[in-house]
Amino acid sequence: MTIVALELSTGRGSVAWDGFPSPGGTGSHSFENDRKHSGLFFEHLEKCLEGRGAPECIVVGLGPGSYAGTRIAAATALGLRAACGAKLVGIPSICALDTTEGDYLVIGDARRDSFFWARVVDGRCVDGPALFPEQEMRAHLAASRLPLYSSTPLAHFPEALVAYPCARRLTLLANQHPSVYIATELLEPIYLRDPHITIPRPAMRLSSGK
Repeated sequence: MTIVALELSTGRGSVAWDGFPSPGGTGSHSFENDRKHSGLFFEHLEKCLEGRGAPECIVVGLGPGSYAGTRIAAATALGLRAACGAKLVGIPSICALDTTEGDYLVIGDARRDSFFWARVVDGRCVDGPALFPEQEMRAHLAASRLPLYSSTPLAHFPEALVAYPCARRLTLLANQHPSVYIATELLEPIYLRDPHITIPRPAMRLSSGK
């Protein structure tokens, strides 16, 4: 099966391909992922697809992480699917960290004085992502001896090693766990909490003075 993978959930983006006939049956590109400018992503994606034909499967990292990044990756995958008919597969980005560890913990800043946590075993997220305030997170981490990773340096948790999700790992997981990561019609980013919606106040009426 020919696969193209897209990963834009953190500050380091990547695209990868696998299973294509020569030239370049397997490979990847990584790049700085600026949330405000996605030009590098499309530039590397074009290089990835050039001369390789249409993929049979498009894999997307769904976070948690940058909503803008995951949305761009998902929208691109949907556009490619419309053009070539490839099936779509969504995989949590935290399952595809660029590390040799098979089992590990992931921690990340979820803002509003909270952090997210997840446990990954053999490329599958078996616990979480779950939100905790700092002190509860410390107690939670103390109960495990698994290595701890984050996609950004965390001042509150300096023991967390920095590792980024990578598209190459996404292609491996799609092949390794076909019964877990199956084709889908939707590519919804992983949200850590419900959307916060602000309702505008009613407009005040000005008195006419009468």
